[in-house]
Amino acid sequence: FLTLFSPSSSGLSQQKGSVEQISLHCSEGTLEWLYPKGALRLTLSPRLPSVAVGPGGGSSSGLITACVKPSEQFHGAQLYLEREGVLELLVGDRLESSPPPRVRCFSRLPGEKVALFLQATPHQDISKRIASFRYELRGDWTARLSLDSNNISSEDACRPCNNTEILMAVCTSDFVVRGNIQSVEEDENLKAAVIKVSATRVFRQKYALFTGNSRLTSKGDIRTLLQCGVRPGPGSFLFTGRVHFGEAWLGCAPRYKDFQRAYTVAKAAQQIPCELPID
Repeated sequence: FLTLFSPSSSGLSQQKGSVEQISLHCSEGTLEWLYPKGALRLTLSPRLPSVAVGPGGGSSSGLITACVKPSEQFHGAQLYLEREGVLELLVGDRLESSPPPRVRCFSRLPGEKVALFLQATPHQDISKRIASFRYELRGDWTARLSLDSNNISSEDACRPCNNTEILMAVCTSDFVVRGNIQSVEEDENLKAAVIKVSATRVFRQKYALFTGNSRLTSKGDIRTLLQCGVRPGPGSFLFTGRVHFGEAWLGCAPRYKDFQRAYTVAKAAQQIPCELPID
């Protein structure tokens, strides 16, 4: 759900030094602060399922992962993470010459008090200042899928899924697609690999990620961490994953024949979490 805070979150309606309290109940959205003055304190209160299962197969049990993506025109404020009363700078006030801002992610453990604190920076002319960012709050995936992956080991981020994780990913992913890898490119801004996929069957997709004019195939891009070393090769794969700020990010991706084998065995044992019309 996309939520736009404007113009009620204009600094023109705030007193200098005041702090306006806002609760973020939507799981994703955009916050736009016009003419920043004073500060905004944003509490994270998403309406998420009480138990959600991620690609790792485990329950979040109250764990929330949040990501923020500042706009390239983010000016006039600084964004902090407030955790147990301590502030950590996430996004500084950008200059015209600053490099593109990167996505920042963090997790809130059960019982932790976490908020985002957006503080205006002093400027003589605030008429051209807009502090805007997109955010996502999820209870069904962890930092394994995070773009802000400095503290994630390659072993954890790139580990192949086991059969249990694959079968669960088929049920819980934002997209489930059978296809082939056409090529792999590098996204320099995100430091990510972009997998160019030719999809022969789209089982499910949350958004129009895979499109095309052909009746038999459609095309789309899937991103993954650069350190995973994905290379183009022959064969058909089952691609699953999450949509992250409008882009597809890879979860489990077994060879299709391996998925078929695992699915058939689990179905015979009546242990499949959901049905999929496989060939």
